Amino acid sequence: MAKLLVKLQRYFRRKPVRFFTLLALYLAAGSLVFLHSGFTGEPTVPGSQRGPGAGEGPGLPYLGVMQLSRGFKAAAMMPEGGRRHGLRFKSTSKEPAERGKAGDYGSNWSRALRGRSGREKEEDRARYIGCYVDNTRRRTLRGVSFFDYKKMTVFRCQDNCAERGYLYAGLEFGAECYCGHKVQASNASESECNMECKGERSNTCGGVNRLSIYRLELAQESARRYGSAIFRGCFRRPDNLSVALPISQLMLNMSVDKCVDFCTEKEYPLSALAGTACRCGFPTTLFTLHEREDEQLCAQKCAGEEFESCGTAEYLLVYQTQVQDNRCMDRRFLPTRAKQLVALASFPGAGNTWARHLIELATGFYTGSYYFDGSLYNKGFKGERDHWRSGRTICIKTHESGQKEIESFDSAILLIRNPYKALMAEFNRKYGGHIGFAAHAHWKGKEWPEFVANYAPWWATHTLDWLRYGKKVLVVHFEDLKRDLFVQLQRMVGLLGITACEDRLLCVEGQKDGNFKRSGLRKLEYDPYTPEMRKMISGYIKMVDTALKLRNLSGVPDDYYPR
Repeated sequence: MAKLLVKLQRYFRRKPVRFFTLLALYLAAGSLVFLHSGFTGEPTVPGSQRGPGAGEGPGLPYLGVMQLSRGFKAAAMMPEGGRRHGLRFKSTSKEPAERGKAGDYGSNWSRALRGRSGREKEEDRARYIGCYVDNTRRRTLRGVSFFDYKKMTVFRCQDNCAERGYLYAGLEFGAECYCGHKVQASNASESECNMECKGERSNTCGGVNRLSIYRLELAQESARRYGSAIFRGCFRRPDNLSVALPISQLMLNMSVDKCVDFCTEKEYPLSALAGTACRCGFPTTLFTLHEREDEQLCAQKCAGEEFESCGTAEYLLVYQTQVQDNRCMDRRFLPTRAKQLVALASFPGAGNTWARHLIELATGFYTGSYYFDGSLYNKGFKGERDHWRSGRTICIKTHESGQKEIESFDSAILLIRNPYKALMAEFNRKYGGHIGFAAHAHWKGKEWPEFVANYAPWWATHTLDWLRYGKKVLVVHFEDLKRDLFVQLQRMVGLLGITACEDRLLCVEGQKDGNFKRSGLRKLEYDPYTPEMRKMISGYIKMVDTALKLRNLSGVPDDYYPR
C-alpha cells in the first residue's frame, strides 16, 4: 500500500496539471450533489431563510364544450354474467370444502359480545348494522367477494370493499368477505354471527350462511360505485329536460347496466334512469347535481332487474360513467406574466397537490411550485419545472412558513387540514410516495414518534405565521373543500383573479379526484397516536383555533378535536 502511495505521489509531481484537473472534477461533483439536495421536494424547517413566490392571471373566457373523445376504459376482467356480480377471488390456503371446520357454530354469546366490542373500534370507518341471512342462491350482498381462510379480518374486508367503492361489507364463515350496494335479506339472531375471524380472534366474522354486515362510512357518498359507474344520487327532473340531458333512449327491459352502457357508448359522462327512459348528458347549470332527493323517491324497480332501482319520470337516478368530461381538461401557461405572486400555502399532507389539481381544472392554467418534484411533473403538473418566480403560473405551491418567505407573496390561499389526518398523510407521502402508504415497520418503529414530535409543532406555527405575516390570506379548510367543493373552489378562483365559469366548475366536480388521492380507508388497523401525542396536538389545535377567531374567521372544524 505504501509503495502504491509513493508511486502516485511521484506521478502527480511529474504531472501537476492532471492532479489539479482531478481535484477540480471532484469539487465540481460535490457541488452538484449539494445543489441537487436543495431542489428536492422537501420544504425547509420553520424559520428557515428561503425565497418568495406565486402568480395571478387575467380573466378566463369560457372555452365552451369541447368535442369529447373516448375517454373511458373498459371495465377490466368483467365476468360474462353481468358486472354487478363482480369478481370472486379465492385464497389457495385451504379448499372451500373446509368451511365446515371453521369453528364452533353454537350459541356462544361471549364471542358475539367480543365481536361487538371490536365493532365499536371500527366506527370511524364503518358502522355495524347487524347479522343477516345469506345463501348461495340469493346473495345478501351482490358484488365483489373474496376469501382468505388464514388471515381474514374485519378491517381487511371493509378496506377492500371501500377501495372498490361499495357501500356495504359483510363477513361469513370467519373467512369470506362480500361487498355490495344494498342489503337484500332478512335479519338473523346476533348469536348466529359468532365465528371468530381467521386473522383476529378478538372479533367475529359472521357464521354459517350468516353475514356480519357493516355500512362503510365513506368520505363522499359519490364514491359509491356500480360496476364501472359512480353513483351520484336521486334528483328531481330538471325543468328543461331535453336541453339538460339531450340524448335519450326508451328501454322496456331497463337496468342500470343497459343505461350506463348506452351513455358510455354515446360518450356522455352522466347516465340518468327515469323509469323506462335512459337519458345522457353533462352536469350543467340546468342540472347541477347539487340538490339531492331522498333515494326512496327513486326506488322504482327496474323492468330488467328486480334488485335494482331505475328512478321514475319525475325523479332520476344518476350515475357517472367512465367517459371523461373534457370541458375542463385543457390547461396552459398564463399568456402574459402575472403581476402578483399568489401562494397556495399549506402544511405538508394538507391536500396541496389535490388543491392544485382542482385549481388547474377550474382555471385552465398551470400551477407552479416553490420546489421541483419530478414525479408530479410526470403526472401532468407542467408548471412544476418552471422557476416559481417565472410569472407563468396561476399560483405557487409552498410549505414555507418563515416571515421573509411569506412576505414575498402578494396574497395567499391558506389550506388547513385536521392535524391528525395531515400528519398521517405526510408520513405516508414521506415513506410511500404521493399516493402510496408507509410500511407498518415505519409506523411501529422510531420514525413515527420522531416525526410527530418534529412536525406537530410545525403544523401550528405554519398557520400562525401565515395569519401573522400574510398580506391577503384566504383560509380554506380541507374538510370544507371536500364537503362543498363548488362553493370553496369559487372562493379560491376568485382570489386568483379569475371569473369562475359555473359549467367548468361543475365539470371539475366530476373529475375532482384525478390521480392524487389515496384509495380506500385508513390503512392502519390501530390508532398510531399515543395519549401523550394527542395531548400535545390538542394544545396546538386550540392555539390555531384562537388565532383564527381573533381575526374574525371561523375556528377549526369540530372534528379536529379527538372524540
